[in-house]
Amino acid sequence: MDLELLTNQVCTLCRGTGQFIQEEARKISPQDIEEKSRHNFVTYVDKVAEERLIAKLSKAIPEAGFIAEEGTSTMTSRDVNWIIDPLDGTTNFIHAVPIYSISIALRYHDEIILGVVYEINLKECFYSWKNSPAFLNGQKIHVSKANGLNDSLLATGFPYDDRGKTGKYLELFRQLLLNSRGIRRLGSAAVDLAYVACGRFDGFYEYGLNPWDVAAGAFIVQQAGGQVTDFSGGDNFLHGKQLISSNGLIHQEMLDILSNYF
Repeated sequence: MDLELLTNQVCTLCRGTGQFIQEEARKISPQDIEEKSRHNFVTYVDKVAEERLIAKLSKAIPEAGFIAEEGTSTMTSRDVNWIIDPLDGTTNFIHAVPIYSISIALRYHDEIILGVVYEINLKECFYSWKNSPAFLNGQKIHVSKANGLNDSLLATGFPYDDRGKTGKYLELFRQLLLNSRGIRRLGSAAVDLAYVACGRFDGFYEYGLNPWDVAAGAFIVQQAGGQVTDFSGGDNFLHGKQLISSNGLIHQEMLDILSNYF
């Protein structure tokens, strides 16, 4: 399997699908919006974009299965699976807030071997494959060199379907806010992770995430020299619904603060 060639094909696919999403953004109406659960939205654009991605990726690796947010394919494989979020940031999308992305990762057995995050509005494609550096539109990227939380800009998100920890999460937010240069909330975990990978953010944390939200972005952070763990410092961030990513230099400091709340 030529992972570099395959990654380039996925990047091209993301750009084409991103163009479709942008075109449909001008047509979306309230009647097109469904609520899967409270404040968890989906539109026909999410579903059609996912169908387009699956159709093309099925030709690239016919034996591969899919773990996809909208469930337009339920076929999974024991060996090779694509992990797809066709539109990460749907709430932004339906409100015309221009931060949303496509996230695609390829998992071979239990290892992610390829990741692409395409931020649609800025046309920024972040990508990497196993044993490769990370790239943004053809240029190598690397995590930041901030060596202390006080010198760092962070990002986070707030889960829409798990409000049981909101009190502790807001206390944590306050503590990190007081001990950093600030915290941003973009609304797309995939973009947050991509921005850690290229050094725009020094760290990102969130709970309540799904594999399709983080698989590609977390892999790109690691390939860019960063660190990704769960809230305990372990490696159960893909399915454990807790994730911290950073440039590595501030990781332990973030974990230490987090341990007081989670």
